Amino acid sequence: LPPRARPAPDTLRRARFDRPQASLDFWRLLYVLLKQIHGGRWTESDAIDTQIGFVKSALWYHGYDRPQLHRLPADGSAGSRELLLAFSWLLHRLGLLEQLLARNRVKTGDETSVCTCEDDLPSRQEGTTEAGPEGGLEGRVDVRYLQWLNGRLKFQWHSLHAQHQEQCKLLHKIHLFTSGSHMDQILGHFSVTETDLIRQPENYKQLLQLLESETMQLEAFLEWKQLEPVYWQWMETVLDNMVEEGNMYESQDAHVEKRRLPEVTSCCPWADKLTGQMDRLSRDLMALQDQLHQLVTQRKAAWWQKVAAREDLQKEGFSATARKIQESVEVKLRGLTSLHAPKKNKMHGSCRLVLRNKHPASKMGFGQSQVSKEPLLAVSATEVIRELQMREASLQRELEQLREECRQRLEEIADGLEGVICISP
Repeated sequence: LPPRARPAPDTLRRARFDRPQASLDFWRLLYVLLKQIHGGRWTESDAIDTQIGFVKSALWYHGYDRPQLHRLPADGSAGSRELLLAFSWLLHRLGLLEQLLARNRVKTGDETSVCTCEDDLPSRQEGTTEAGPEGGLEGRVDVRYLQWLNGRLKFQWHSLHAQHQEQCKLLHKIHLFTSGSHMDQILGHFSVTETDLIRQPENYKQLLQLLESETMQLEAFLEWKQLEPVYWQWMETVLDNMVEEGNMYESQDAHVEKRRLPEVTSCCPWADKLTGQMDRLSRDLMALQDQLHQLVTQRKAAWWQKVAAREDLQKEGFSATARKIQESVEVKLRGLTSLHAPKKNKMHGSCRLVLRNKHPASKMGFGQSQVSKEPLLAVSATEVIRELQMREASLQRELEQLREECRQRLEEIADGLEGVICISP
């Protein structure tokens, strides 16, 4: 945890008994941690109401909707036990410490972010093509201003893309010119940081200090993993105190069902409930897959019966129509297959850039033994490009469909306007 916001053991003891003296320390701790997770900057001079507002919004964003916490006063004068509960929820649900270690990791290699995952949210939602409410933005925003913003966004995007291409060219030159110089035969070349250390050895001390700090954090994390069950057992006593005092089942609304925390049955709370939800979702998905398979089989049989009954169709015309239908069905089935396929090919996160020559035997003469030392989780740039191209084609098809829907919607609106001539730009 950050040294300037690290709570003292006495702060945790006070929060267990809901003492108001520990509230400000926990608000500051949650503020600093959530700011780091979201990549924002924080200063100790930030007002307490600003910190509390940010913490409440961030917790709501991550799915922590316990109303007792969001009802806490904005001056930080109460609610230390609720903040302790929220802190423990972050530890378990978000992998808080793991995320902090990943963000504070010293990167000595050249890395890039790779993501070929599908969006979690549905791509299309009901009511997105409906007209906006009365008094919306239609009468207040000029279309030309939106076009100007769109053009400015495109220009900045092209500039960013050009800078990224230039960076890739420079990285390739560094990797190519230092090929065969690295002690690690799997890498074979220096990174930008390593090249800079060779040119400016005085920066080595600063890097050594960062590595020592990271080593201390990793040692503290290993010690925490050994003592983590003790912490969750202690949190069970905190929940027991809440039950005894009657704060857990506090009434929220007359028309809303009362919420309660999941029962704690192990040293890691909420684990059993999450496991049950995953099992239930898995059974539902299997049942839906079986129903879909049966439905496809029935539709296919009925379709072939209709085709056999149509004897008056021309063979050539029917073949062309069937070919188009078959291509459309293959595209849709390919999308369904990608949804049900295992996610082993989906890549997400940071990957280190390592130059690979087409010929294994390089000028250093490593030979074929270098291939056997390749890490099992290595990803080729060709695979990433292929995945992104498939994703691009899928998005392009979705874009064309949305454009067609918008075109039809505009035609319906234009038909309802009498005495108005619409000229396309």
